[in-house]
Amino acid sequence: MNDQQPPLSLTGRSAPVVRSSQIGPSDQAALRVLIVDDHRIFAAGVAAEISRADPGIEIVGQEHEVTGAIAAAGQLLPEVVLLDVHLPGGAGGGGAEVAGSLESLVTATGQPVRALALSVSDAEEDVLAVIRAGARGYVTKSITGEELTSSLRRVAEGDAVFSPRLAGFVLDAFRGSIPASPTELDLLSPREQEVMKLIARGYTYREAASSLFISDRTIESHVSSVLRKLQLSDRRELTRWVRDRRMI
Repeated sequence: MNDQQPPLSLTGRSAPVVRSSQIGPSDQAALRVLIVDDHRIFAAGVAAEISRADPGIEIVGQEHEVTGAIAAAGQLLPEVVLLDVHLPGGAGGGGAEVAGSLESLVTATGQPVRALALSVSDAEEDVLAVIRAGARGYVTKSITGEELTSSLRRVAEGDAVFSPRLAGFVLDAFRGSIPASPTELDLLSPREQEVMKLIARGYTYREAASSLFISDRTIESHVSSVLRKLQLSDRRELTRWVRDRRMI
C-alpha cells in the first residue's frame, strides 16, 4: 500500500509533522527509542532516518527477535519501543508478544514504556493483535522520517497514533468488542470451542489436529459445525468473531 497521508490520532487530527530544522537542544528533551525489526538493514536505516529527522531522539538499541527485544526493553527502559509486527523467537506472538511484555515497565521518570508498531502490513488482524496487546499506535513503512518521529513523540506523550486508513477499523473493532454471550457459547461443545480458538490463532487444520491429537477430518468437521452454529461464512469471519470477543 502506498500510504502518503500523515498519521492520525484517534480524534481524527493529523499528527503534526516536526521538521529537524524546528528542533533545538532546548526545545525538547531527548526521547529514548528502542528499534525492533528482524531485518537488520531496515532497522539500521530507520535508526539513521530518525536521527536525521529529529536529532532530539536517541536510539538506545536495536533488536531483531522477540526474546532479545523483551530483555532489552526491560534493561534499557526506553520511552518508546518501535517494533515490527512479524518477529521471530519467543512464544510465537511476534510484535504483539513484545508489546504485551511492556505493560509492567516504567522509565526512570515514572513514565510507562509504550510501543508503536511499524509494519509493511496493513492487514486488520495484524493491527488489532498488536493494539490489543498494548501498542499505542500502528503506522506503515511508507511513512516519512518526519511523520515517524512526530508519531514517536505523540505516542511517548500518551496519544494513540495510526496511519489514516487504519484508525477507522481500529475504532470499529473496539466499539464492537463485546464478550460472547452465554447463549452463543452454549451452542458450542467444549471441543468445538478448543478448535475454534486454535483456528482463530492461525493454526492450519493439520496443526490443530496434531495439537488436539485428532484427525484433520475431525477438525474440518468441527470447524464446519462452528461456522454453521454461529452463522459465519468462513475462517476469516470466525477469526474476527473470536478476536472481537477477546477470547484469545
